[in-house]
Amino acid sequence: MSMILYSHGIQDPRLNDKLIVAMASRRARAPVQGKTRGSSSERAATNGGGERVPSPWRASRERQHDREVKREAVIRAAAHAFNRKGYHNTSLDDIAAALEVTKPTVYYYVTNKEQLLFECFVAGIEPIRAAIREAKNLEAAARERLTAVLRNYAKAMASEFGWCMVRMEDQDLASEQSSHVKAMKSEIDQGIRKLIREGVQDGSIQPCDPKMTAFALAGSLNWIAHWYKENQSMTPDEIADAFITVFDNGLQPRASVAGEPPGAQRLAGNGAALRRRTARS
Repeated sequence: MSMILYSHGIQDPRLNDKLIVAMASRRARAPVQGKTRGSSSERAATNGGGERVPSPWRASRERQHDREVKREAVIRAAAHAFNRKGYHNTSLDDIAAALEVTKPTVYYYVTNKEQLLFECFVAGIEPIRAAIREAKNLEAAARERLTAVLRNYAKAMASEFGWCMVRMEDQDLASEQSSHVKAMKSEIDQGIRKLIREGVQDGSIQPCDPKMTAFALAGSLNWIAHWYKENQSMTPDEIADAFITVFDNGLQPRASVAGEPPGAQRLAGNGAALRRRTARS
């Protein structure tokens, strides 16, 4: 890339890297983990007088770390721009201007605007996927594990990536990227359904149709991205707490007591039928 840029007399985009670092997250300021003092690699990196000699491998690791941090900053800048102006009304020039770098610098980290949109989606959905993976190993009732997943889901929708996750159109992506998006969405849906089924089976969730319940939960959470704006009175954590309270109270099993409203006994009697439907959903 840099050879092509130099052949046209354009400045190497990496000269603008310091400007991108200023836009990066706290991870940009985290020190790179190195070898402990006195290790064989450090002793080899000193000359006879004990003076330290720079290690080309250490420099390589630091460059890779810096590149990843700067690439993340480009993706975050794109997400903010898409939120503010919409995908089709945002250009790579807009993103470069927000970072105070040149357009070729942006091209150094991503191929095109389409890839940026895809990367924004991946960045937003990954915390939800991670939560589902972690839920499989938690020793807790299914309702508690589901709650942890839904909390991460709500926070993701209130993040800068929420817009890209719910308003992205399939035609905006290449077929391969679109297939990846559909596969990740299906993974989330199936993960939520599985937790609901397990909750019905262990008694921590009242009998329900897992498919329709998963649709209801995801639909309400997805809508956060349509109305939530940064710097509002509620933080993403507070929004997640509010939604979880509604979900948790609705999912919690209800014991049969005297004075129940009409229809409660009928719903309780349908529990066996719902469990049968649960196994098929």
